[in-house]
Order: sequence, then C-alpha cells, then structure tokens
Amino acid sequence: MSYTVIILPVVVPALFWAGYHYYKDRHLPEPFGHLLLAFALGVGSFYLGKLMYQALGLVNLRYDAYLLAETSLPGLFVYAIGVIGVIEELAKIIPFLVVIIHFREFNEPIDGIIYASFIALGFSFVENIQYIQYLTDSEALKRGFVSPVVHIVFSSIWGYYIGKACLYRQKLGVITVLALVFTAALHGIYDFIVIAMPAPALPIAAALIVGIWLWRLHLIRDLHTAPAGPCSEEDDPLPG
Repeated sequence: MSYTVIILPVVVPALFWAGYHYYKDRHLPEPFGHLLLAFALGVGSFYLGKLMYQALGLVNLRYDAYLLAETSLPGLFVYAIGVIGVIEELAKIIPFLVVIIHFREFNEPIDGIIYASFIALGFSFVENIQYIQYLTDSEALKRGFVSPVVHIVFSSIWGYYIGKACLYRQKLGVITVLALVFTAALHGIYDFIVIAMPAPALPIAAALIVGIWLWRLHLIRDLHTAPAGPCSEEDDPLPG
C-alpha cells in the first residue's frame, strides 16, 4: 500500500472535517488547544474502547461480527447494538464527560456538537490506521472518507443532548444514559446493515447517515448563539 493511500484516507479527512467544524463554530470559536485536546481524547477513546472489547473477551462475550453475519443474523443485531454501539459511543462519551464539559469556554449548545465531533475525528483517525492495512487501496480510500462522517454524526447526537443538559442544568445522568442508548442503537443498526446486508441494502445505511447529517445541519443553523454560561459554574438552573 502506497504512502499516498495511507495519507489520503487518514490525514486528509481529519484535516478537512477539523477545518469544517472550526468554521462552523466561528461565532464564539473554541480555543484551538482545546480542540486539539478533544482530538487527542478521541485517539485515547479508541484505545479505551479496545480495552472494553478485550474485557469482553476475558469472559467469552467477544464475537466476530462477520462470523455472526454468516451464522446468526439475530445474534449480530443484538451484538451490533448492545456491544459495538454501546462500547464505541461510551468510549467517546467518557472523555467528553470527564474533561470537555468542564471547560469554561463550553458555554453554548453548539459546543457539544463541536467537541464531540473532534473526539469522533480522533477515534476514527486511529480506527482508519488500524483497518487500512487489511484493505485494498480502493477500499481504504472509501473507508477513510466514510468513517469520520459516520462517527461524527453519531457523536453529534449525544454531544448536543449531553452538552445541553449540562448547560441548562438538566438531569445530566439521566440524559447521558438516554443519549447513549439512543446513539448506540442507531450506531448498531448502521453496523448491522453494513456488515450483514447485501450491497443493494447499503443505500439504507447511507440514508440513515444522511438523515442524521441533515438534522445536524438544521440544528447547527438554528442553535442560539448567546452564551448560556459554563457547565462548571455552580449557579441557578437556567430556563429551557
């Protein structure tokens, strides 16, 4: 595999989507260092997810998704949602909760989407590096440009709702669990379609991603730009 094919599906998408999200947050842009940290946390979240998968292996609950596709579609459906979806989204949510929402600059609803997207970029960056060595050049290019978008759209869902809950002093624990369950389900359904279904069904997976992306575009356009106050402040609950 040539260096060009390694760089194109890994580096170029990360730079493009990083620039895109920085531009989208131009009203009250986040500190560049914080965005780099979010990307680094995303890189770390990939390895956190890997540890979770390994822990499942220790208790014989780790399965080969592609083997399940050949032997048990119901088993793959449950595994895709309950394991793949939960582990990968939870691994990204944890650094968001532990680090990101405590930034004083985290002070408007769009910030949840922006930071979650940078975490997703870091996650997909390492994931692409791990996968491209097993793919043809053509497959590597396709995966390289699709994977970041997929992770971004799913992370944007929980990033928005968890961030909003934090900013407006809603029930953060409850909303985090609900956001994780909902996002893991969508992530799992997408993976199930991609892994198990024949090529003619792939437009269904693409439609799912496009639908979430359109929701995301509409949301970003309509979000209030006035700061709501940092999540870390201990003040009275805000309306909304």
